[in-house]
Order: sequence, then C-alpha cells, then structure tokens
Amino acid sequence: MKEIKNVAVIGGGLMGCGIAQVFASCGGLNVNIYDSFVPGEKIYQRIRSNLSMLVDKEVFTQYSADEIVSGIYTFDRLEAAVKDAALIVECIPENMELKQNFFKELEPLCGREAIFATNTSVMSITEIAGKAANKERIVGTHFWNPPYLIPLVEVVKSDYTSDDVMDATMEILKRAGKKPIRVNRDVPGFVANRLQHALWREAISIVERGIADAATVDEAIKMSFGLRLPVLAPMENSDMIGNDLTLSIHSYILKHLESSTEPSPLLKEKVEKGELGFKTGKGFLEWTGEDMEESRRRLTEHLIKMVFNK
Repeated sequence: MKEIKNVAVIGGGLMGCGIAQVFASCGGLNVNIYDSFVPGEKIYQRIRSNLSMLVDKEVFTQYSADEIVSGIYTFDRLEAAVKDAALIVECIPENMELKQNFFKELEPLCGREAIFATNTSVMSITEIAGKAANKERIVGTHFWNPPYLIPLVEVVKSDYTSDDVMDATMEILKRAGKKPIRVNRDVPGFVANRLQHALWREAISIVERGIADAATVDEAIKMSFGLRLPVLAPMENSDMIGNDLTLSIHSYILKHLESSTEPSPLLKEKVEKGELGFKTGKGFLEWTGEDMEESRRRLTEHLIKMVFNK
C-alpha cells in the first residue's frame, strides 16, 4: 500500500481532537478534521488546551505546539475533508446504524486504497463493516482516552479486514508514536476492556458482599499489584512465579470469584438512585468539586510522567 501522507479524522469531539493531535505531532502528515456541528475554532481551542498542558510540563516547546496546530485543518464538508486522505479515522458516537451508514456514505468519496478506521471501545468491527461494499478496508482502531497521553491503540481485524490494511494501520500508528497491538479476533471488548472489566466486576462484587469498602478496594489495588503492572503484567508474572504455582492458585480460587454475566445489583442500585460518581458528586465514594479536580490532576500528571518522563 502507498505511504500515508494525509489523514482525515471524522468528529471534532474530545477523542477526535486528541487523535488528530496524535497524527499531527509525528510530523510529515497533513491532518484534516471534519465536523458539521462543532465549529473549527472550538476544535482548535480543544487542541491548543491539550498542548498548553504539555508545554507547561515541557513535553513540547511552544514553537513545536504551534507547529502541530498549523498541520491540522478543519472542514464542515465531508467530501472536502476526505478527498485526498489515505487513512480516515471515524470518531462518531457509539451507534451501530450511524457507523454503518457513515462508511456506506464515505466509500464513493475516497480512493479505493483508502483505509477506513473506526474508533470504538466495544462494538463489533465486523458488524460496523456490514453495509460497506469494500469491507476489507475497514479496521478497528480503539484509542484510549486521552489519546494523546495513552500509548495503546488496539488494531482490530474484522472477519473481512485484509492483512495489508492491518499492516499499514499498525505501521502508521507506530510512526505516530503509539503502541499498537494486533487483535486477531473481533470479540466484544477486544483485549484491554475485557481485562479491565473482569477486574471491575470482582472489585464491585467485593464491595457488594461486604468484604471491604470501596476505598479499601481501590487502596488494595493501588498499593499492591497495581504498582508493578507497568513493568510486570499477568503473563510475564505467571512465568516469573511459575505456571505450576499459577495453576495451583487457580485450582483453589477461581470457583470463589465473581462470574456473573449480568451487571452487579449494587451497580444497578447506585444508577437508579442517581449515584453516578463525578456526574452527581456521589458514587461508590463521595466527591467534592475539589476532590474531582485533584483526581483528574493526579491522573494527568501520572500519565505525563509515565509516558514522557516529565
């Protein structure tokens, strides 16, 4: 496939702006953003805000931040935004019919070799490609939020995605400084969300059963295996301690772990009572405005330190 020089991002929301910033940061790419609802100035505002924080942390100079912004162009007409793009990254709302119809509309506007990437966290890539004529060009790219800080992108192969499209997508993401992983089967949640929600299910179950309260569960994770996860993940850890020991532990403990295929009654109860977390000031924990601001600040500073060593 031809070298990718032009990228179009569809959607000027938080994810779309962040993804456009990622591609513009690597140099040598022209990046277009299309959104018929969000004004161009609002898009630039979001990107400048992201970059301002990174300039403050000395990840970028102000000059390089300005260069990144100058490589991003906004459009309110889809045809103009995608005309010369070799990669189109769709960041529209998580609605199956909306995504299917978008790719059907997109096909006649682009060259035959253009790659169509859909940014979704859980939806079936095979189903999203369902109405397209050239299904082999559609690939899943699950960027994690915020995309300009989280390195991982899950590149998901549908039942139709060609190997050439998978390879080219992996390559451009590496060029953009990301850490793409190849997901060989299109399953709900792909890889990382399946792992994440398995942990969340058990954490909520522990609270629900009165084994420990919510704050204690979080503390247990943060102060134990959570500390080593960036350098010692499950498969390597199992090899380190010995797979025979892992087998022995699993033989005893797995039968005692939460295995429900339905959401926790406690979680449902909290939603019914309006205890939504940051949105309402109370969830599993209670949150003041200052608490929420501090939590977000800690997260951002931690990610910048981990990813950029700043």
